[in-house]
Amino acid sequence: MILKGFEALKTFLAKPRNIVVVGHRNPDGDAMGSTLALKHYFDKKGHKATVVVPNEYPDFLHWLPGSNTTYRFDWQNNQSVKAIDNSDIIFLLDFNTLHRVGADMQNTLEKYPNDFAMIDHHQQPDDVTYMYSDVSVCATSQMVYQFIEMNNDLGLIDAAIATCLYTGIMTDTGSFRYRSTTSKTHRIIADLIDKGAKNDKIHSNVYDANSYNRLLLLGQALSNLQILPSYNTAYITLSSEEKKRFDFKKGDTEGVVNYALSLKGIVFAAIFIEDAEQKIVKISFRSKGSFSVNNFSRNHFSGGGHDNAAGGKSEISMPETVTKFVTLLPTYLTELKSSYEK
Repeated sequence: MILKGFEALKTFLAKPRNIVVVGHRNPDGDAMGSTLALKHYFDKKGHKATVVVPNEYPDFLHWLPGSNTTYRFDWQNNQSVKAIDNSDIIFLLDFNTLHRVGADMQNTLEKYPNDFAMIDHHQQPDDVTYMYSDVSVCATSQMVYQFIEMNNDLGLIDAAIATCLYTGIMTDTGSFRYRSTTSKTHRIIADLIDKGAKNDKIHSNVYDANSYNRLLLLGQALSNLQILPSYNTAYITLSSEEKKRFDFKKGDTEGVVNYALSLKGIVFAAIFIEDAEQKIVKISFRSKGSFSVNNFSRNHFSGGGHDNAAGGKSEISMPETVTKFVTLLPTYLTELKSSYEK
């Protein structure tokens, strides 16, 4: 764990401040849950907090308390830049380096004259003035809970904050099934339920809100599933044409890679998704056991994340990307075979 400048940050926040809370590009449940929870907490402390995210987030997260106050940098640029320019400090949540917000927003943040504070659980974070980094924690939303606890303010957690934090932890742990989910996580979850998080409603809002087209897209993805049993690996592809055919919306591919990982004997899974807007192939990696997809993605696909969950990208075509991926597997054969006890 890295805890840098915490006492100085407490002193800085001892009087009301204008605060901007930023999440990463393509925000997921943990990014939105943690940023909104921190906004609500700061507002209760007498600060004026604004959440700014780089771009759109999935429809199944728009119900989160405070979501309607969030600015999108790509769509509400003037409001976002004004909030940033008028802020006394910016909190960076659920990402470890500025390029994770996308080039346009990165350029704006790099010109920011005041300090950054980072709360994040990804490996190899950028160095900023104030930092709370812990790669052992399952979700940034859990870290926000612990940040509030460090400030002796758990009594300020109300139903809105609890709901946001529960959502972030639930989504980033695959509904509490990943190895990073600890007994401490469950104790925090219990406290969030006691403080007003309605676990059944949250789960339904996130996981039972599929559109018909999203289910058809999932069917297409599963029909594209390829299994490489010699390497205990499986992967899925989705082309731009397939996304268009099923009226793809932001978040429609969330969690699809886990279907590949759920196969018996598979320890390494990937999904390759064409992104015509960015002219890249977006990649999500998942693994079981000791095989580090963080290292794999950093070494070969300009990405990173966690040991068992990481993202990456490729600027070559889909067929070339898949060929590159498959060609790399023999190098990792020993690690893949020994990664997980069957």
